[in-house]
Order: sequence, then C-alpha cells, then structure tokens
Amino acid sequence: MQIGIGLPANIPGVQGKLILEWAKKADSGPFSSLGLIDRLVYPNYEPLIAFAAVAGVTQRIRLMTTLLLAPLRNTAILAKQAASLDALSGGRLTLGLGVGSREDDFHAASASFHNRGKRFEEQLETMKRIWSGQPLAENVGPVGPSPVRPGGPEILIGGYTHAAIQRVGRWGDGYISGGGGPQRAQHGFKAAEESWQTAGRSGKPRLVGCMYFALGPDGKERGGSYLRNYYGQGPYVDAMINNLPITPAAIQGLIQAYTDIGADEFILWPCIPDLDQIDQLAEQLG
Repeated sequence: MQIGIGLPANIPGVQGKLILEWAKKADSGPFSSLGLIDRLVYPNYEPLIAFAAVAGVTQRIRLMTTLLLAPLRNTAILAKQAASLDALSGGRLTLGLGVGSREDDFHAASASFHNRGKRFEEQLETMKRIWSGQPLAENVGPVGPSPVRPGGPEILIGGYTHAAIQRVGRWGDGYISGGGGPQRAQHGFKAAEESWQTAGRSGKPRLVGCMYFALGPDGKERGGSYLRNYYGQGPYVDAMINNLPITPAAIQGLIQAYTDIGADEFILWPCIPDLDQIDQLAEQLG
C-alpha cells in the first residue's frame, strides 16, 4: 500500500512559501501523493491553483484532489484546467471528484445545490469527451491541451451515498473514502467493487482512503482546533477528534487497518502546518 500526505493549503493562515517547502520536502520523502481537499466558503487555497504552483517545485510525487467539488465549476473550464495541470506536471494529476454537501458553497458559486448529482454525471461525460480530443459540440471545436494520460487524468469518485458509489463503475478509475475511518472506508470499498463488477469492467477499481493526523503531545488540541474550525461542532466532529492519530503507534495502527481492508493508497491529511509533521510521519514509514 502506498502512503500519501496532505498539503496544508486548506489550513487558514498558511503562507505560500510554507506550502512550497512542504511539497518539496514531501517530494524528497517516501510519500506517493500530495492530497488536497476543496471548499469555496473558507479561507483555503483553491486546489488546482495550489497544485499548479506545487507542480513547478516537485518532480515525482502525484497531485491528488481529495476531493474537488466538480459541480461548483464550469465543466469545460474544469476540463481545460485539469488537462493543463496534468500536462504541466508530466501526467501526475489524479482527480478525486465529488458533489459536496455544503449549500453555502453552491450559493457562493451561483450553482444549483439540489441537482448537483445529475450535473456531476453530465460533467463526467463531457470532460471525458473533451480529454479524448472530440469536439465539444457541432459548432464548438476541441478543447485542449491534451492530457498526458490517454483519455484524461485518473478519476477517483468520492461520496458515501448509493448514487455516489454507483458512479465508480460508470465513470471512475477508482473510489476515494474520506475521513470516516477504516470501517466506513471498507463499506465504501466493497460497494465500489460491486459497482465496478455490475458495470462489466475488467480488473478492479483503485481504492484510496484518507484520514487526518496531528502528531505530537499537543496534537489533539491543535488538530481539534482546526477540525472544529473547518467542520463546526457536533458528534461527527467530536468522533473525528477522538480518533485523531497523535502518536506513532496510532499511525502504524491505521496503516495496518487500511492495508487489511485492501486500500491501494492511504493519504494522511495534516491538521498542523509544521514541517516537522512530515519528518515525523516519514519516520514511521521507514
């Protein structure tokens, strides 16, 4: 199983210089991917723009949106941005995509919240057509550039609903589970594999899990502060904080748990934007 690390571009107040230093340090370490979550109504950096900057200072590490909220965006522009980032990074982009659940993001984007699932499926079809080089319509020519990977960047579908996971078989290269822990991820992995088989596809979907981490004696306090700021209050957030890995033993336990459920890659999102978090995590990977 590969291990990736999140980019702290979603943590308020983080400066661009630190994001680039973080990316370079992760690129020189044992990590497979840099992951980055998405939100509009929040003081985070926009993921594709952040990754464009990161692509220029890294050489090998993959750039994975975990997840990008596709229905907030114009479809053709998103397809062009993704193809551009994929080409500029030498084919290192993985697009984790989902529909989102915060209505305020959709209000801010002047996008409909209630039909976002239907629009997302239309977006997936359109983007695949664009990336294959086909004209967008009878009176509209192709939209470039060509992505490095034939047919477009790798797409992982996220979400926990039945409708979300059914999209894996029809449109995705795999499935990505958010920060709900290994038990919830296992349920999603199984459903994604069933969706894949129902669609009659060969092989198996790529399965990716994600969780937050905050190493150190003050990890729970600092990590909890960030998670409450990002997600608000409630039992779900309390559970996330209670399960937040803050010790090397907890990290090792999670790595084993995600290995046991068949994850191909496990990405740990940081709650603390200190460079020593990378060193501490890399130490656990040998």
